[in-house]
Amino acid sequence: MTSQINDQVKNIEISGIRQFFNRVSEYPEAVQLTLGQPDFKTPEHIKEAAKKAIDDNDTVYTKNAGSDDVREAASNFLLKKYNLSYNPSTEIITTIGASQAIDITMRTILRPGNEVIIPAPVYPAYAPLVKLCGAVPVLVDTRDTNFVITPEKIRQNQNDNTRAIILPYPSNPTGTVLTKEAARLLADYLRNENVTVISDEIYSELNYDQEHVSIAQFEGMKDKTIVINGLSKSHSMTGWRIGFAFGPEPIMNHMIKVHQYNVSCASSISQSAAVQALTAGIDDALEMKKVYEKRRDFIVNKLMEIGVDTVIPSGAFYVFPNIMKSNLSSFEFSLRLLKEEKLAVVPGDAFSEYGEGYVRLSYAYSMNELEEAMKRFEHFWQKFPSN
Repeated sequence: MTSQINDQVKNIEISGIRQFFNRVSEYPEAVQLTLGQPDFKTPEHIKEAAKKAIDDNDTVYTKNAGSDDVREAASNFLLKKYNLSYNPSTEIITTIGASQAIDITMRTILRPGNEVIIPAPVYPAYAPLVKLCGAVPVLVDTRDTNFVITPEKIRQNQNDNTRAIILPYPSNPTGTVLTKEAARLLADYLRNENVTVISDEIYSELNYDQEHVSIAQFEGMKDKTIVINGLSKSHSMTGWRIGFAFGPEPIMNHMIKVHQYNVSCASSISQSAAVQALTAGIDDALEMKKVYEKRRDFIVNKLMEIGVDTVIPSGAFYVFPNIMKSNLSSFEFSLRLLKEEKLAVVPGDAFSEYGEGYVRLSYAYSMNELEEAMKRFEHFWQKFPSN
């Protein structure tokens, strides 16, 4: 039967994050710093809105692009937060998480043989989605520019087949963000290039050192950018599966067709919860962000104290320390750390070959867990003579 499987599917692998997480299940006593799952509960007022939707029998199909209410709320949210204006009727699609928004974007704009520039180390889902479209992911090494892509790196990897570029900031796994100046330089270069920008901004509300900057804010960029966002990280709603794609009407007119035949619409109950999150809960992320920032400072300070090289993350909830001094591969380091200290992190090579020599630590965990985790990390780090 396997001979009948689509070759594009055969040639992709299960996410390295999940592969290692499955191995961690063999160590139930391990302290976990693996998943990007907020440890906060979904705010009560959002859950109450979902309960009311059920009681009111709002449990039927909505419009394919989402209810009028949720798209209006999403439009107002982006306008207030990031000064981005999108017509809720024609420029917004409500999706089943940001992941589905990325999927329908790629399936709409990519043809076989197209190339997509992806800064790396990077979240492992982009490249497989590109490949499933018959297109080619072009991973660009950003380790020498503090994990941020630059116009020069784009220029070096661009050719006539380049169809799109992904800007995944704030970044999973590195926590880096686009500063206003970095975004401006990218906009100055990209506005005259024949490429579509896919700006994955799912961590936009978790930006600690500056206001979030979207490349779509710059002159000439909104009409060539698809902005991806959602509520999973900002409102601790991972299981509700609500995301959004924002983009110019000519592209969205075709994206809605892919979305329609893919899923029909997002859950009506989750959409009701999303309306509440985007309106009454517009600032729900602020208190979470304060807690995350304290956790970030704790982990970064501890890593620096014990001599682990680390680029200080300015967003999301990940730290991506350099473990090359151990003279172990990232996988071997992570596996030994798990076996010897019962501490689970994600090996950097799960985020492409350019993540080799690093590991990802998620600080979407309580301070008690983080304190215990860093004790174990320090004890393991001291085993290497170079440290």
